[in-house]
Amino acid sequence: MRPRDFLKIDFPLFFAAVILTVFGILFIYSSGFSSTGDRSSSEYTKQIVWAVAGIAIALTLAMVNFRRLYDLSFYLYAGTIALLLYTCFFGRLVNGARAWIGIGSFGIQPSEFAKITTILFLARHLDATRHSQNELSRFAFSCLYVLIPMGIILLQPDFGTSLVFIPILLALTYIGGITMRYIAFLGGVIILAGLMMVLPLWQETILDGAFPVLMIFRNPRFVLFSAFVLSLITGIALYGFRRYKRPCFFWICYAASMLIFSILGSFAAARVLKDYQLMRLIVFLDPNVDPRGSGWHIIQSMTAIGSGGLMGKGFLQGTQSHYRFLPQQSTDFIFSIFTEEWGLLGGLLVFGLFLLICLRLVKIIKTTSDNFGAYIASGLAAMYSFHFLINVGMAMGVMPITGIPLLFMSYGGSALISAMAGVGLAMSIHVRRFLR
Repeated sequence: MRPRDFLKIDFPLFFAAVILTVFGILFIYSSGFSSTGDRSSSEYTKQIVWAVAGIAIALTLAMVNFRRLYDLSFYLYAGTIALLLYTCFFGRLVNGARAWIGIGSFGIQPSEFAKITTILFLARHLDATRHSQNELSRFAFSCLYVLIPMGIILLQPDFGTSLVFIPILLALTYIGGITMRYIAFLGGVIILAGLMMVLPLWQETILDGAFPVLMIFRNPRFVLFSAFVLSLITGIALYGFRRYKRPCFFWICYAASMLIFSILGSFAAARVLKDYQLMRLIVFLDPNVDPRGSGWHIIQSMTAIGSGGLMGKGFLQGTQSHYRFLPQQSTDFIFSIFTEEWGLLGGLLVFGLFLLICLRLVKIIKTTSDNFGAYIASGLAAMYSFHFLINVGMAMGVMPITGIPLLFMSYGGSALISAMAGVGLAMSIHVRRFLR
């Protein structure tokens, strides 16, 4: 990179990320105080070190031609898969998940870096196959490359981080030109499977058994019978489509296949997810089901946000955090502390900065002449926006608690450095957006 090219860096994108990082350090510092004014944590000092390292990595990546990662993407992807597998067996157990590896107090969370390497490898796959005539194969391999790290992360188990791979897959395949009916099929399966998994929970805990018919999705006989019948319908419709070439047969096959995957997926998910993860879905529907247990997080978070009002209580003046009513306050619920002390206006500022990051990434997607770069930017946009929507949504009680951090602001070196690495990649693409 030539020195004059440094001035071509997307400074609005860079400074938005830096400002959010500074906000994170300030409120990690605030979260370390107790109600008596004593400091109970020095997490902010580590966050400063990680922030400096992350900014250095972002600027370094901005100066490197992102196309050099094209051939390296497979090795980066395979390396993180190996790290994820190692973590599953030999990783450090933190908060019920074996998601960390390290020595002593130093540790990394490979799943955070897996998001970046998966974006790179999937972008390469879509770029290399963009002229392929077999759309189904192209889409199937895209799903496979995402499901491998996603499945390993689920085994840790880290349900929240695994969810991030879904919007990455959907965004990249959409920008990559995959036929919309395949993307809609995947999206439909995810939505239907989620509903079929939640309905029995709703019936058991909130409706008090008022609609026992909803429990059929937990019945193995119903699941197997439904899968068998729908498979017959799919087979007959597929034969009819190949024989008579009528669109109605295709759509019957399409809908029946979607239902098969949804029913089987919801049944499997209900058995793979841990009890505390299922309880998070329940308290999302109604936090008062377990107000002093699983619902405590949401209730205290909403209390903190509401008590901040328009202008907030002032920096270091928060009560929910300093009296330790709010659990995981420097990580999952950093936004709650922020809005308690800086109020609605502070919350809107965070909204605006994340919106700016996403808009700059959309501009990069539209202006870059390199397909590989556009695909990378779309994956990054999906990752940042999903993290923001889920984390802030769960803090406000409109999304279930999943343990997803608020990128740039939540305490944690792996998440911060990987987020900054994504910014560096985006800046590299922006600098070379007119080169081929």
